Amino acid sequence: MKQFHYTVLKPKSRFIKALSLLLLIILSHKNITVQQEYTKLKSVEIVESRIPKGVLIKLMLYTGIFFAALMFIPWTQNVRNGGFVTALKPEQRPQTIQSVIDGRIERWFVQEGDKVKKGDTIVYISEIKDEYFDPQLLDRTKDQITAKESSVLSYMEKVKALDNQIDALLTTGKLKLEQADNKLKQSKLKVTSDSIGYIAAITNYEIGKKQLERFENLYKDGLKSLTELENRKNVFQKAESDKIAAENRLLTSKNEVLNAEVEIISVKAQYRDAVSKAESEKYATLSNMYDAEAIVTKLQNQYMNYSVRIGMYYVLSPIDGFITRAKSSGSGIGETIKQGEEIISLMPANYDLAIEMYVKPLDLPLIEKGQPVRIQFDGWPAIVFSGWPNTSYGTYGGRIFAIDNFTDENSLYRVLLIPDPEDYPWPEGIRPGSGTNNMLLLRDVPIWYELWRQINGFPPDYYKSYTKHEFKTPKRN
Repeated sequence: MKQFHYTVLKPKSRFIKALSLLLLIILSHKNITVQQEYTKLKSVEIVESRIPKGVLIKLMLYTGIFFAALMFIPWTQNVRNGGFVTALKPEQRPQTIQSVIDGRIERWFVQEGDKVKKGDTIVYISEIKDEYFDPQLLDRTKDQITAKESSVLSYMEKVKALDNQIDALLTTGKLKLEQADNKLKQSKLKVTSDSIGYIAAITNYEIGKKQLERFENLYKDGLKSLTELENRKNVFQKAESDKIAAENRLLTSKNEVLNAEVEIISVKAQYRDAVSKAESEKYATLSNMYDAEAIVTKLQNQYMNYSVRIGMYYVLSPIDGFITRAKSSGSGIGETIKQGEEIISLMPANYDLAIEMYVKPLDLPLIEKGQPVRIQFDGWPAIVFSGWPNTSYGTYGGRIFAIDNFTDENSLYRVLLIPDPEDYPWPEGIRPGSGTNNMLLLRDVPIWYELWRQINGFPPDYYKSYTKHEFKTPKRN
């Protein structure tokens, strides 16, 4: 059996003797029983010869009671992670100022460390693109806009004149149609009148013809003279002549009716063509006017772009803040910068502090919004007891404000912490970028439970206890 040899100093008190004995018992418990080795060790014999056995038993009993009571002391489970100080809102975090346009640096108005206000000039740049070199670019563009606006007005006046012309044509055509309609009505009435005259002439012709036949019969019978017969023949010939004349007048009247109808159709076609031609010219003018208006709008857009671009020669501060770092290279006078290139870094003057910490997916179920956190800031001395946060000195309180729903490129979840309003305020000298050591406070458990968990490698206890109202059993169908 393996032997142990210890060199024991001469104890000056019973307390030291008892501690030495307890140490020997603990070291020898691994391989042999206490009772066997207790009698074989020379150092034990020396101790036993100098202290009574009753004192040793009491000391061991008190020590066991102490350690047993210690196992039931509450221990606060926690998850420790590093982090750094940042600003709570995105607009309060450090930002860079870029140039919106390409240009050449002409003059700096600030230097690193300066405090600037919103609207202060940081740097002045000049133009490097040849299409903007003209010093009278705005005036010339304004003249083009004025000329095109005059062209638009001319087209508008022409459209008005064509509208008046169309209205006149429509009025004249209406009057012409009314005149032609009246002429048509007159011709139809004349046809009616001539047809009546023609019928009367035919009647006279028939009467004259019958009278002539009777006179010829009477002349043959010797009842009428030759002279009377000849007079009747003249009357008959005149009646025949009147019939032919009446027929001729009737045909002429009908011809006039046809001419009146043709004239109506001609008037309609003539004025329709004239109005269509005027409307076509009007729409062509409107098309030209719309093109001119589009050009005016485009020129106005160019004019405003030129005006805004000129204002971009002066790069202004968007917020109140401090100049932290200028461009490392290419920031000298006369050097060119590209569009969107970083010029300078700016730290906002007013910001709400927060802490960014990253936790593993394994620890994510342990945390939730509003959970308390103890924070140790780099550079601020602190005495930390991880299991008893209330006894720690130099740590500050925080609360979980937000938890990301996805991991970053390192497969960690980002957690934002804010100051705990019920705790001491964070130090005033803290600035964004400072490091922190954070302890997420979990449940209070006995020390024996925490030792058992650590030995078995179990995660901290994150199970929640639900109240009667929070937990609902599913209903069975």
